[in-house]
Amino acid sequence: MRLRGRSIMLALLIRLATATRESGPGPMSKGAAFLSSAAASSPFARRSPSSLLSTGVAPGVTVGDVENPTRESPYFPVYYNDVYEVDLPPGHRFPMGKYRRVREALQAKVGNLSGEERRRVHCEFRVSPLATRQQLLTTHDEDYVRRYLSGDMTESENRNIGFPWSHQHVNRTLSSVGGTVAAACAAWEEYLRRWEQSRETSAQQSTRSERPKILNRQTDHLCWAAHVAGGTHHAFHDYGEGFCIFSDIAVAANVLLERYSPSSLGHHTQQYPNDQGSPTIRRILILDLDVHQGNGNAALFDGRPEVQTFSMHCSANYFSKKERSDLDVELPVGCDDETYLSTLRYWLKRIEEHRFDEEVRSIDKKAATRGGGERKPFDLIFYQAGVDIHEEDRLGRLSVTPAGISRRNALVFEFARKMESPLVISMGGGYPKGNDWTPIIDAHASVYWEAHRYLSKARLKALINSQ
Repeated sequence: MRLRGRSIMLALLIRLATATRESGPGPMSKGAAFLSSAAASSPFARRSPSSLLSTGVAPGVTVGDVENPTRESPYFPVYYNDVYEVDLPPGHRFPMGKYRRVREALQAKVGNLSGEERRRVHCEFRVSPLATRQQLLTTHDEDYVRRYLSGDMTESENRNIGFPWSHQHVNRTLSSVGGTVAAACAAWEEYLRRWEQSRETSAQQSTRSERPKILNRQTDHLCWAAHVAGGTHHAFHDYGEGFCIFSDIAVAANVLLERYSPSSLGHHTQQYPNDQGSPTIRRILILDLDVHQGNGNAALFDGRPEVQTFSMHCSANYFSKKERSDLDVELPVGCDDETYLSTLRYWLKRIEEHRFDEEVRSIDKKAATRGGGERKPFDLIFYQAGVDIHEEDRLGRLSVTPAGISRRNALVFEFARKMESPLVISMGGGYPKGNDWTPIIDAHASVYWEAHRYLSKARLKALINSQ
């Protein structure tokens, strides 16, 4: 049953938030922010289970000084594409200038850290490379890619996307995808490197009967990466909309699976912790917390259980046909911090507790007979960190405060840490009101800065525990 009316929906959600604090949320209708009763047994109810890119810095561009961090430092490269400038028509409503301002704000914060604080996190700023045609074709229609790159799009198609076509914009679009692909590959490659190093160290210590180092176990898996752009979740296989031409997250996920899935590496059985081979990518989570549904990604990964899509968005902010993600959570217009955070907390906990490998074993008898424990739910997580949930956003229609957005970020970061999975952050939506861009710029910058601070605190805690 779908509930109708803002007042009814909001009242039920407020009662839900109160119940959450006391005993945890109970089932609700999808119109009141949750899935239908089909989700009762699984947060992902719809589907059945089943070498590093070049990231060189452009000439003349300065990157952050990482001051030779130690190998145990959490990993956090930040890609940015504001070097590809686009001249939009006067009065165009897209805030193109926000990308440079967010990156500069973040660089200033990192640059003001002491040398000791910088060494806690391996963070550097890298210019986003341009996505290749081959990478785009992992996700998008060949004719659509050709027509966009060559400028053969129709006026109607460009109008639906929201941008006039230009050579400038082609480079910006390619860098928007390429930066997320590079960030994802960098995070995964670093994770693999540390895994191999940890295995070698453990073997050496075992032969010498030494106690394994606590420090490595606490921080080795913290291989995150970010892109101060991207999150273009309204792009479909053969068309774009809502300022999105190609889906950077979908392309990055497909590139990872093409390179690092078991089938691409010659593995044909389910890997468990007692396996001797290196980790592979079997399952990816797209965690989309933009105010709009990640409709493009939902459609692009329909029927593909290796990529799970979770979209938590405003129930009254669709500008095109609603798609069906693996998990859709709708929030009412005017949703505040309390309702937003209690809802997100509940569903992250449900995902964390879901026994994905029971689903895998039910259809994979060979894996079921191997035993050896269960794998973690996700091998890599994408976080679409749109801040158009902000109370000051021009298009958002929610009422989440800056403090609420910071708490949202913290929930995601803690979730990724518990999953022990690489995390890739992309920017998503954020639309200033009038000439005052400060609230939206600050909210975007806080996503990346708070990720850096989270990693820094994790490193400091590991250092203290190792003493």
